[in-house]
Amino acid sequence: MFPEKVAAAVFLAGFMPDHSSPPSYVLDKFVEGRTLDWMDTEFKPQDPEGKLPTSMLFGPLVTRTSFYQLCSPEDLTLGRSLMRVGSMFVEDLRLQQPYTEAGYGSVRKVYIVCKEDHAIVERFQRWMIENYPVDEVKEIDGADHMALLSKPTELARCLADIAETYA
Repeated sequence: MFPEKVAAAVFLAGFMPDHSSPPSYVLDKFVEGRTLDWMDTEFKPQDPEGKLPTSMLFGPLVTRTSFYQLCSPEDLTLGRSLMRVGSMFVEDLRLQQPYTEAGYGSVRKVYIVCKEDHAIVERFQRWMIENYPVDEVKEIDGADHMALLSKPTELARCLADIAETYA
């Protein structure tokens, strides 16, 4: 809502919507592409009428092999202990209008590709960048989906560089 207050939006191996499609577009493409094996993820309706978004909880297997595969066992244990039931809110996002070019579209964007991410694989990260070009692309070799834990020093360098460049 206040693009003038945002120096740059940083997407770290995350879903990046565009401003010409509904916000759910990249999530729909992600699910269609079947780039993530959901393994032991639990999906459940939250209510009998289907009015609430479907809930999800990542299981231990998908967490270990797709999100934290390069992290220490201690970080994996910590991550698992902090997980809660959530949702991708696809149903809600499908109902929203595309973000505006004057608002979201006017904010400079930087995408940080995590090259060993098994959750949002590099190929899909690159597709989002092609779908909605950004001002800058950075890469972190050897980073899984949890770059903050698998490559903290490299991530800190990227973020400091972005802050220096765009602030």
